[in-house]
Amino acid sequence: MDALYPRVLTSRFAESFRFYDGLLTGVAGARLIKGDQDGPYANWDRGGEAVLALLDRSMLERVTGIGLGGPGDTTMLVLTVDDVERAVAAGAACGGRVVVPPGDRPEWGPTCRTAHLRDPDGNLVELQSY
Repeated sequence: MDALYPRVLTSRFAESFRFYDGLLTGVAGARLIKGDQDGPYANWDRGGEAVLALLDRSMLERVTGIGLGGPGDTTMLVLTVDDVERAVAAGAACGGRVVVPPGDRPEWGPTCRTAHLRDPDGNLVELQSY
């Protein structure tokens, strides 16, 4: 299971998909695991580990209610954890700001649970469990 990987948030999904697909599969030796240029999600792996995920920005805004548009809203780090509630508490205790509390995300998988934090610089971090 992927422990930590970057997710690019895009408002130009098809163009970004073509760019990353060409770069990652043609140069970095990654392969497309899920998604296509129609979006709203795609991910590439290399050697069974995530290299990059691409997500339509409006989909993330719609599902989580996060307003995106600040300087930290072009990428998001995604951290897979065993216990989302415990991870949120730890992140908040270490200076993070909770922007979306833990909640189920059945539209992302039947057992998916996520929460979203901002780090001290305002970068977005997703905590997820499956």
